[in-house]
Amino acid sequence: MLNCQKWSTIASAGATVGIGNVFSSLIHSVVRKPSLAKQSFGYAILGFALTEAIASFAPLMAFLVLFIFSFIL
Repeated sequence: MLNCQKWSTIASAGATVGIGNVFSSLIHSVVRKPSLAKQSFGYAILGFALTEAIASFAPLMAFLVLFIFSFIL
């Protein structure tokens, strides 16, 4: 059970870094070219949603691997 918790924590930490990168890039792009702020924000929300989807998918896979391997072995 402990390995599953480690995998879920690592996945959550990775997603946090990814979301930080998305919004950091948004801030940098708006500062460089304010006229594209609306379009950049739309892309940032899309990047946020995809990163969040991966973050919620990773613990699911960790639990799946945990239970599949516990039944096989």
